[in-house]
Amino acid sequence: MTIAVGDTLPDAAFVRMGPDGPEAVQLGDIVRGKKVVLFGLPGAFTPTCDAAHVPSFIRTKPQFEAKGVDAIVCVSVNDAHIMRLWGVNSGATEAGILMLGDADSSFTKAIGMEFSNPKVGFFDRSKRYSMLVEDGVVTILNEEPATGQCEISAGGTLLDQM
Repeated sequence: MTIAVGDTLPDAAFVRMGPDGPEAVQLGDIVRGKKVVLFGLPGAFTPTCDAAHVPSFIRTKPQFEAKGVDAIVCVSVNDAHIMRLWGVNSGATEAGILMLGDADSSFTKAIGMEFSNPKVGFFDRSKRYSMLVEDGVVTILNEEPATGQCEISAGGTLLDQM
């Protein structure tokens, strides 16, 4: 079942690159008592993700902060090394966006956002979405109808809904 507005996010474990290598990050520690923007996408360095989705949140980060957002989190079914490199190359890390890998797709599956497209080598990847989460509860949810699109889930759309 796909997560919906009013649902509480599962306390998932993600991976990111820390100073000593890959480290676990608990979602509960990020969202507890905070207002967080979380967006998911099919994969690092893929065309729409790299050219549209991540940049939409880099551009709008100051406006989200002005609306009281404590953190912006990008989740992708990739490992910590790829997420670190993508964060650096895209400018997301410098902008302060937290780039987290859902390496085994467990969070993506738990919220019902997984899909596969074997023709392009995608297995158990994430659909494209964005959400506003307040103290762990989803208050706004935007899911794209197709993987190559980035309008409904873009940073500006979510910002306008707040």
